[in-house]
Amino acid sequence: MKKTGILFLGIITLFATGCANSTGKDAIKSSSDPDSGTGAIISFSEYEHDFGKVAEGEKIAYVFGFENHGTSDLVIRSALTTCGCTVPKYDEKPISPGKSGTLEVVFDTSGRSGKQTKTITVRSNASTPAVILKITAEVVTNNN
Repeated sequence: MKKTGILFLGIITLFATGCANSTGKDAIKSSSDPDSGTGAIISFSEYEHDFGKVAEGEKIAYVFGFENHGTSDLVIRSALTTCGCTVPKYDEKPISPGKSGTLEVVFDTSGRSGKQTKTITVRSNASTPAVILKITAEVVTNNN
């Protein structure tokens, strides 16, 4: 029984050592690794927008501008929001280095009141793979 336990421990040690080597400094860098000097770099002109006071029931929109400051194409993979009342729209075509793009956010204020804050998580192949954008509005109902 002792031999089986020692053999099992030896196999586990060998396996763990082999896995550790594959994740070291010699591992292949991705095209969006900020240390590699290459890849896409997304930079928004602003990360937050305040609509101020708006009437309940309005659909309001804002366009966030961004640029690819990297050396390879930027591809936005997704833009996820905190609720269904906020809908992002963006071009799915790659953005070349030095070029810019836009991400429009439409917020439907129907059924909302008071201070509203919504976040949009933009995922891409950039060196910062997830960027958070934020919109705020104070929704005023006819009763106020």
